[in-house]
Amino acid sequence: MDVPELFGDDRLTASGLLFEAHEGLLAKLEPLWKRHDLSGLDLNALTRLSRSPDRRLRLGDLAAQTHLSTSGVTRLVDRLERGGLVRRESFPGDRRGTYAVLTPEGAQRLADVLPDYLDTLERWFTGLLTPAQLHALEDALRVVRDAVHPDATADTRQ
Repeated sequence: MDVPELFGDDRLTASGLLFEAHEGLLAKLEPLWKRHDLSGLDLNALTRLSRSPDRRLRLGDLAAQTHLSTSGVTRLVDRLERGGLVRRESFPGDRRGTYAVLTPEGAQRLADVLPDYLDTLERWFTGLLTPAQLHALEDALRVVRDAVHPDATADTRQ
């Protein structure tokens, strides 16, 4: 492959567009998180817990889904627990570890944030696409996510 072909490779274009879109969307969302005294990571964790069975996840699953190390997820849960948004819970006979559980206060805090969050997503992301484009994008992103981060989905077996 010669240099002009290499520089014009469609793979560079696709990945560049993905990274630019991601960075731009984060820039639009960050002021919203700050207004609600949350970080993007806080909101990500609360959202994942809210959408999980019984509004709980094993700490290892939460770490995988948020791309955090064991110590990173411990610090995140510590902070959210201090704020009353989550609690730790263990289950007798389950040696797989501790769960992070969304508290009623955490669910309410998330419910307070989500209308603004969803409006921002609608304005700068989902609303820019047709329903067919959005569906195709979701499908495509799942393929990539599942290949590069297969442990990002929760193990819901109990």
